Amino acid sequence: MDLPQKIRPVMDANQEDRARGIRDSLRDAIVDRRLSPGTKLSEAEVGTLFDVSRTVVRYALQMLAFEGLVTTERNRGAFVSNPTPEEARQVFASRRLIETGIVSAAAERITAQDLADFRRHLDEEERHKADRGAVARRAEIKASGDFHLMLAKVAGNAILEKFMDELVARSSLVIALYGRSGVSSCGHNEHADILDALEKGDVDKATSLMLHHIGHIEADLDLRGGEALSLRQALNL
Repeated sequence: MDLPQKIRPVMDANQEDRARGIRDSLRDAIVDRRLSPGTKLSEAEVGTLFDVSRTVVRYALQMLAFEGLVTTERNRGAFVSNPTPEEARQVFASRRLIETGIVSAAAERITAQDLADFRRHLDEEERHKADRGAVARRAEIKASGDFHLMLAKVAGNAILEKFMDELVARSSLVIALYGRSGVSSCGHNEHADILDALEKGDVDKATSLMLHHIGHIEADLDLRGGEALSLRQALNL
């Protein structure tokens, strides 16, 4: 997501393109959980890695901050966001509100070609699940998020699609911090079940399945860590 024009730094078109490329690279690393919450993003180091000025790096980091994936602290720099338990709950509350509308809109617009594309994507998810190792797991998590983004695209609302892009990214950040299972948050055949309901035109069932699915993802989070405990509670005394 680009910054509003009024707060963009003054740069030429080439610099803006480079900044967006850096933004995309960092964003992918955050979403894929290769950059953990709390990781410092040094302007100097990022500039050296991409061979660009600090101005270009700063714009890239500002765009990520605008999406909520990066936080900046005065005199300390930029860090991968470390969402609180309450922020994590808000992410999934937002998904429940938005994705039910997406399912309803997608049901009216989905075509045979869309269904074929989804089936191929589900096959890709299954292949990643069958593989082992950190790289395969990151690919599986990304593919799981992409399913939701594909639905948003089929729904045909560009604004909702942008919201979902941000929510899926924030969800990945939350899962990286609070996820308990260590496996994909989109488990078993939930995506396939949602797609089957859409193919049959059963909007109510597809919506119900989506809500259950989002609840399943959230249920795998341990959000207790951010709750205030007394010293006695912390020490189990």
